[in-house]
Amino acid sequence: MKIGCVKEIKNREYRVGLIPDNVKSYVNAGHQVFIERRAGMGSGFTDQEYEKAGAVLLDSAKEVWDGVDMMVKVKEPLPEEYPYFRRDLLLYTYLHLAADRPLTDAMLTSGMRGFAYETLIEKDGSIPLLAPMSQIAGRLSIQEGAKYLEKTFGGSGVLLSGVPGTPKANVVILGGGTVGTNACKIAVGMGANVTILDISLPRLAYLDDIFGARIQTLVSNDANIEHSVRKADLVIGAVLIPGKAAPKIMKEAYLKEMKPGSVIVDVAVDQGGCCETTKVTYHDDPIYEVDGIVHYCVGNMPGAVPRTSTIALTNATLPYGLELASHGLEEACRRNPILVSGVNTYDGKLTCKNVADSFGMEYTELGALI
Repeated sequence: MKIGCVKEIKNREYRVGLIPDNVKSYVNAGHQVFIERRAGMGSGFTDQEYEKAGAVLLDSAKEVWDGVDMMVKVKEPLPEEYPYFRRDLLLYTYLHLAADRPLTDAMLTSGMRGFAYETLIEKDGSIPLLAPMSQIAGRLSIQEGAKYLEKTFGGSGVLLSGVPGTPKANVVILGGGTVGTNACKIAVGMGANVTILDISLPRLAYLDDIFGARIQTLVSNDANIEHSVRKADLVIGAVLIPGKAAPKIMKEAYLKEMKPGSVIVDVAVDQGGCCETTKVTYHDDPIYEVDGIVHYCVGNMPGAVPRTSTIALTNATLPYGLELASHGLEEACRRNPILVSGVNTYDGKLTCKNVADSFGMEYTELGALI
C-alpha cells in the first residue's frame, strides 16, 4: 500500500503523523511511504532522516494526497484540504466529527473512508489512540492554567502552590478520565488544593486510592459543580464521551459566581467544549475573557510540545496503522473487530453512532457495508 504524510496546516500545529522510525516499519512491511518535504521539521525530524528511513519525499501536499492509498495525519483536515478527498482514500487521523459538521459533510460527499483515532475503543474500554494526547493535554492544562493565573495575562495573581503563610490555589477538575487524572497529578505535585468531579463512583474510588487525602473527590452533578467552581481559582474541563459532542456541564451562569481573574482551561474544546462559553482559540491568541473569567480553549494543546506529542502519538498509532495498511480496511476490520469502532465514515455513510446521534443523522453499521 502507498502511505502518505503531509505537513499539518492548522494554526501553530507542529506535530506530524509519521516519524522516521514509523517510515522504516511501514517500508519493512512492504509498503511505500511518501512524505511532504519539511513535514516533520516542527517536531524536529529532518527530510534526511525520512529519506534514510526509506521514504520518498515530494514537494507538495497535493502530490502526496493524490498519490497515496492511506493518509496518516494528526489533526482533522481543514477546508483547504477537502478537495483532496476521494472515495478510494483511507484517512487515518483525529477527526472530531461531532464538533465539525462541514468536515462530516465533506467526507460523506466524497465517500472517503475516515478512521478517527479518538473513537477507537479497545476491549477493556480504553481509548489507546487518544490516551497519549489526553495525558499530555491534562498535564499541560495545569501548566497553562498556572501561567494565565498570572496578573500579566488577566489572571487573579495567584500562585498554585502558594508559599508558607499564604493560601494555596483551588483547582477544580471536571472529569476524572485520562485528562483529569493527569491534570490532577500535576496540580497535586505543584501543591494546589484539588477537587475532582466525575459521574462514576468506581472512578472516584480509584482516584481516591491513588491520591488519598491530597484531593477531594465529588460526584459530578449540577449542585456540586456550581459549589466547587464558586471557590475555584482554576477550572479544568476534562469531560469526554467518545465521538460525541461534550456535554455543557459548566454553565455560563456559574461564571458570575466565580472569583474575578479565575481561569478556565477547557480541554474538551476539540469535542465542542464542556463550558457554555467555550469557543476555539489558537496558540498565537489563546485566551479571552467572559464575565471577568479568563478562558483558555486551544483546540490542539499538545501541539505546543510537538516533539513529545509526536513521539507519544506515533508510538500508539503505528501498530493499528500497520494492520490497516497490510490488510486493507475491510479485511483488517474482519481480522480485528476492535478496528470497527475507529471507522467514522465509509462509502458516504456515517458508521460511528455517537457522531450520527450528535447531528441527528442516519447511522449505518459498518458490518452492513463491508
